[in-house]
Amino acid sequence: MTFPNPMQVRRIRSGVRNVPHASPSPLNGERVGVRGENAGGSTEEDKANEDRCFFRCLLYRASARSRNHPSPSIPLPVEGRGKSKFATVVALFLTAAVHAATILEDFSSDPLQRGWNIFGDTNLFHWNATNQNLEVTWDSSRTNSYFQFPLGTILSKSDDFSLAFDLRVRDIAIGTSSNKPYTFEIAIGFLNSINSTNTNYFRGTGINATYGVRNAVEFDYFPATATVSETFAPTVISTNNRVAFSDNHPLELTANDLFHIAMTYTASNQTLKTMATRNGVPYGLPPTDALKDLVLTAHPDFRVDRVAIINYSDALQAGSQQFWGSVLAHGTVDNLLVTVPDSLNDVAGAKSNSIFRATFTSRMNWLYSLERSTDFATWTVASGTNAGTGTTLILADTNATDNAAFYRVRAVKP
Repeated sequence: MTFPNPMQVRRIRSGVRNVPHASPSPLNGERVGVRGENAGGSTEEDKANEDRCFFRCLLYRASARSRNHPSPSIPLPVEGRGKSKFATVVALFLTAAVHAATILEDFSSDPLQRGWNIFGDTNLFHWNATNQNLEVTWDSSRTNSYFQFPLGTILSKSDDFSLAFDLRVRDIAIGTSSNKPYTFEIAIGFLNSINSTNTNYFRGTGINATYGVRNAVEFDYFPATATVSETFAPTVISTNNRVAFSDNHPLELTANDLFHIAMTYTASNQTLKTMATRNGVPYGLPPTDALKDLVLTAHPDFRVDRVAIINYSDALQAGSQQFWGSVLAHGTVDNLLVTVPDSLNDVAGAKSNSIFRATFTSRMNWLYSLERSTDFATWTVASGTNAGTGTTLILADTNATDNAAFYRVRAVKP
């Protein structure tokens, strides 16, 4: 039996409405010390944060006579919905043949009722039911705040993924916080749910062992100052707080125009490509109206597990005070689309000669183990830990009993 996997295709709602560097950039000069220069060291906290796991597969035992199972039309959570009285035939709930998850959000209904959540200042984000979009205030005088959605997996340099969204800024100003006259970014992208909620997490400190941001993939926009140009800056921040960015200036996010931003990362060449349009027309640097690629072959790895509209706080910054920045902007975000790979695919299970085996297509850089339960409350390790190979992997419970039991595959990205 095959049932749809709600973790595989995560359609948040149905349907989607239809230059030469002649001037300085906020990513250059003294501000580079804040935005991205030499690497800092990784910490034990970083390594602990990376050890995140997902339970992506649940197996259910049923009688050959009754073949009892929940309706496949009911989304089944990872924890399951119940168990049979019998234990002779194994059926699989969460089987799917697709190899990527899609998160699609057009804000036609309240996103907070469909898995989105707000960390930080709730007043910065407002769903507009009439216009069917998300109204956003980027105010760096407020705390770190995110309108975010869990990816259901962990992304790193070894994964293909993409992010696209519509952005319209109504107004934007810098120097809006006292004694912070310089530019500061507005951001949309991917975060790490553990790092980003750390109280010692300040984007303006740049490379900083105590306060620096870790594990982020963002589209950043820096408004112009009297001495530097407005900049589009796709940015990747590693687990050990190294910052890499694609510096595109002068390039203005003009007020009231509709921008579509599309970021695509390809693991095979470790390159992040970003494309932009303004009112439907390609927008970028001359002569091709394109944005620069960001090549990460020499950049350390990252771990992100949330997509978010990001408001960074300007409360703590590094470097000379004349380069401390702040921003206040108002705008809307709409038609957000994310694609990510799943941690395992093509799952099947069967019991033969008292040995239960789970078979699935694994992925490189993941670790897998089989777990067994009789009540969904207590889970016992039923197999050794196996590294993903990118091909078919088999996990066997050689100590399976004749009692009714449930199985799940534990997927961990170290």
